[in-house]
Amino acid sequence: MALPPPTPESAGARSTERTPLPEGTIPVGIALMIAGVATYAFFKIGNIAVGGDEEFEPITSLWFATFALAPGFFLPLEQELGRALAHRRALGQGTRPVVRKVVALGVALTLIVASVIGVFSPLISSSYFDGDWFMVVALVLAFAAYAPAHLARGVCSGSGRFRDYAIIMGSDGVVRIILCIALAVVGVSAAGAYGLAVAVSPLFAVAYVHRRGGLTTEDGPPASWHEVTPNLGWLLLGSVFAASLLNAGPIAASLLASEDQDALVTQFSYGVLLARIPLFLFQAVQAALLPRLSRLAARGEIDEFRSGLKRLMLVVLAVGATGTTGAFLLGPWAIDVVYDADLSGRTLALLAFSSACYMVALATAQAVIALKGHALVALGWGVGVATFVLGTWLSSDEVFRRVEIGLLASSIGAMLSFGVALRYKLLSGVVPDQDSLMDAITDMPFES
Repeated sequence: MALPPPTPESAGARSTERTPLPEGTIPVGIALMIAGVATYAFFKIGNIAVGGDEEFEPITSLWFATFALAPGFFLPLEQELGRALAHRRALGQGTRPVVRKVVALGVALTLIVASVIGVFSPLISSSYFDGDWFMVVALVLAFAAYAPAHLARGVCSGSGRFRDYAIIMGSDGVVRIILCIALAVVGVSAAGAYGLAVAVSPLFAVAYVHRRGGLTTEDGPPASWHEVTPNLGWLLLGSVFAASLLNAGPIAASLLASEDQDALVTQFSYGVLLARIPLFLFQAVQAALLPRLSRLAARGEIDEFRSGLKRLMLVVLAVGATGTTGAFLLGPWAIDVVYDADLSGRTLALLAFSSACYMVALATAQAVIALKGHALVALGWGVGVATFVLGTWLSSDEVFRRVEIGLLASSIGAMLSFGVALRYKLLSGVVPDQDSLMDAITDMPFES
């Protein structure tokens, strides 16, 4: 999930010396924790309500497809909207023309992707959802519903309304689990109903925040397309690759598994969720350390920036190592207690290790973006996706083993690509600007 970008209060020195991100750290951190807990609760309650792992498999497939598509396509719009609004606020200009431009882009993007899903819906239904057409409809609805959610988050972050931003982020999971509990209480066991809960959950918070005035903007000078899209193409390409890679494991398992392995696909998805716990910890680390790195880079203090980046990497490595060790030693017990699933410590440790490498790759990619390396980041995530395809295709004949190897290889491939890119950028003497720093801080294609 993206953290809200800084909102400078004035142009010039003050915009580089003061980054207001810590003002929103507490509400956003709370929202992240609420969303994370709600995610694990949804999988637990939904599984019980529909009757077990095999019946729940279409919902897990919908889940990971939704969060591969929605953040991938809409996070860049959120980033650029927040950046452009913050820039206008620093100049004392009204932001409504910018919002209109980005909303138009969001509508166009939604229609394009929804049309592509519609064209390929027979294949998606038969190959991915085991012939369940309702899930295809739910996927289109979910994708469309996250467009206003991400745009609203961009308005809130760019306007410095961190509480409203946190409401939109956290209440998505809360609404989803409330709908899930309500369906379970009245005895609904059809998977399609729970898929619809995934689809509509982000809309409630957007409506609430809009009603309380959290999305209010003021009229201002006309906005050009260049104002809202200077790096949109590279951000969009990188975000689609990054979000796809993050959710590739369960999606590939669903596509490659036979019909009698539906329950195993669901259990594998539980393992992926468990392996993501360090990513939540990484978000907290990121919120604490990135503002300082941003100030150092904005002042041109590159040596200090390098030193701070090394410390950030050490923390990320520590979180990743702890998560991998914990997954190996305690993972089988934890997943049995929470989800009544049976996965080995080796499988969980491998998933956690690939997640740790993804964290390192993500932190390095953010540093590259801060140094104006948007194109290099898109290329690096593309390398990761290509490595996943090759690793999954060539590594093994066993479905879940080949997916595990593909995930690990892809994360390492992306990590190495970003390492080379970061070294190149540091040696080139590039000086970050405020826009690149905002893009870096909000580059987080992780949704719960």
